[in-house]
Amino acid sequence: MPDDGQPLIALDHIRREFGTFTALHDISLRLWPGRIGLLGPNGAGKSTLLKIIMGLLPPSSGQGAVLGCRIHTGDGTALRRLIGFMPEADALVPGMRGVDYVALAGELCGIPRRHAQRRAHELLTYLELEEARYRKLEEYSTGMKQRIKLAQAMIHDPPLLLLDEPTSGLDPAGRDAMLRLLLELGRDHGKSFILSTHLLADVETVCEQVVILYAGQIRGQGTLRELCDGRHDRYRLQLEGNTAAFLSALALEAVQVVGDNSRGEYRLTVPAGWTTRQFFVHADNTGAIIRGLQRDEETIEELFHRLVGT
Repeated sequence: MPDDGQPLIALDHIRREFGTFTALHDISLRLWPGRIGLLGPNGAGKSTLLKIIMGLLPPSSGQGAVLGCRIHTGDGTALRRLIGFMPEADALVPGMRGVDYVALAGELCGIPRRHAQRRAHELLTYLELEEARYRKLEEYSTGMKQRIKLAQAMIHDPPLLLLDEPTSGLDPAGRDAMLRLLLELGRDHGKSFILSTHLLADVETVCEQVVILYAGQIRGQGTLRELCDGRHDRYRLQLEGNTAAFLSALALEAVQVVGDNSRGEYRLTVPAGWTTRQFFVHADNTGAIIRGLQRDEETIEELFHRLVGT
């Protein structure tokens, strides 16, 4: 495996066209090991990007590498040894028992049969499928199918997991259980993965880094804290006294109230060049009292809508 100085994934000016339709526009990324969210609505280009990373689909232009192994150079087997893929679709073999299905995935990755069987049993125990290991796959519930797909992706212990909509079709309890499992894999066992999803809450719950993809373009990349801290024009104020006069004075200087509640707490956006001292000057002039003042961080939902322009 390449040394730790290399990025997990490096993409340079990746473009993918299907006839006259451009699915990906000039994608350049440097992603480092950890829990990464690939966030975007359906049709954003997430699945196309994952296929290019796995070497299953050639880019129309550009180049990239996974842990130093170049994508689409003809050596797809070496590339896919570095990757475990959990597809959104079931991709299960009817009539096959769970443990045999996972072991088969291991054999296809080059693991000797006996070792693949032992590894399959270990994974199914870890993923709480021990009691269902000898049941046929078509008898599995949706949650069990998601876990068995995760098991086959992990069978060869790859340094990178690509997870395509891993909570798809799950009820709230099953979704929470899957997210806890992924968080444990990344945080406690050091597994790196890309969680591809359109669900903002999944990324917020599990991921450290996020890539926001919209209409085939990267609209934002970085840690959630970096991206959500990127705004310096919003504040939260706790007010008492003559709040109406205070807010009217602020409105004359293009300060806008974007939220409030019955406890005297207000969320405000301020114009460029605004300083916090101006809040206190207006409070003194209008008879208002500022009991609390702090920056107002964006939620991931607000961040997403700002970056994609909706």
